Amino acid sequence: MATALVLGVGQAAIAADKDLVIFDWAGYEDENFYQSYIDKHGDKPTYSFFSDEEEAFNKIRAGFKADMAHPCSQSVNKWRDAGIIEPFDTSRMPEWGNISFADAEGFTVDGQVYVVPVDWGSTGLAYRTDLVSAADASTLQSFADPKFQGRISLPDNVDDAYALGYLALGITDWNQSTDADFDAASDFLRKVHANVRTYWADGAELSQLMASGEVLISWAWSETPVTMQADGHPVEMNLKTKEGSSTWVCGYVNLVDGPGSEDKMYDFINAWLEPRSAEYIVTEWG
Repeated sequence: MATALVLGVGQAAIAADKDLVIFDWAGYEDENFYQSYIDKHGDKPTYSFFSDEEEAFNKIRAGFKADMAHPCSQSVNKWRDAGIIEPFDTSRMPEWGNISFADAEGFTVDGQVYVVPVDWGSTGLAYRTDLVSAADASTLQSFADPKFQGRISLPDNVDDAYALGYLALGITDWNQSTDADFDAASDFLRKVHANVRTYWADGAELSQLMASGEVLISWAWSETPVTMQADGHPVEMNLKTKEGSSTWVCGYVNLVDGPGSEDKMYDFINAWLEPRSAEYIVTEWG
C-alpha cells in the first residue's frame, strides 16, 4: 500500500436485522453488495456509520458494540494490538481461496486471518477537463496554487488529506516519515486549505460540486470519475501526476464480543465475496 488514509465519526444508524450490526462507511449499506444475505434472511443488517477510522476506533474502545467493522490496511495493526478484533474462520468462507489482497500487511498474522479484504482503489487528482489544463492536472502542487482559490475540494478525513500532503513532498510511504516530514506535510495542507471551497463527505456530494463547476480540482476516490463520466460530465482522474497517487485496500473485521449472530456474520461476508458483488463494485463504483 503506497499511502492510503481514511477516518470516521459516528453518524445515524440504519436499523434492520437486529441480529447483525455493521459499523461501516456511508454508502456500503448498498444492498447490491450482499444481496444473497437479504435473499436468505429477508432483511439487510443494521448499520451504524463512521466518517474516519480513528473515530471508529475510539468509539469501539469506548464501548460501542457491533459485529463487524470496515477499516483499511493502515489501521489494522492498531486495531489488533488494541484487542478489539479477533480472527475469522476462513473454513466458513467458500470463496476464500479466490480472494485478492489477503496477504496485505496486517491482514494475516501467524496464520490467523484478521481482515477479509473486500474493496480497493485509488485516491488521486480528479479535475474538470474543460476548465483545468493538462499541465495543471499533472501535479499535486496545483492544490496549493492560488489561482484555484475556492475551487478545490478534499475529503473530510485526516488520512486522505495526509496522503496528499506526503505525496506532494515526494514521500510515498508515510510509515517511514519523520516528525519533520509530518510538519512539512501539515504546512502544505495549510496552503491547500486556503484554496478549499469545501471538504467533501461522500462521493455523491463531490460529484455535485464538480458537476456544477464549483469545484475544479479534487482529491477524490476512484469511483468519482467513473460515475461522473457515466453521467456525461467532463471529469478525469490523473493517477500519474508527477508526485503519484494513493492506493488503499479495506476489508471487514470481526469485532470482539459482537452482540449478534456469528452465523449471520459469515452469511454476510460470504455474500460480499460472491463474484457478482465484485463485479458490481468494479462496474458501478469503479
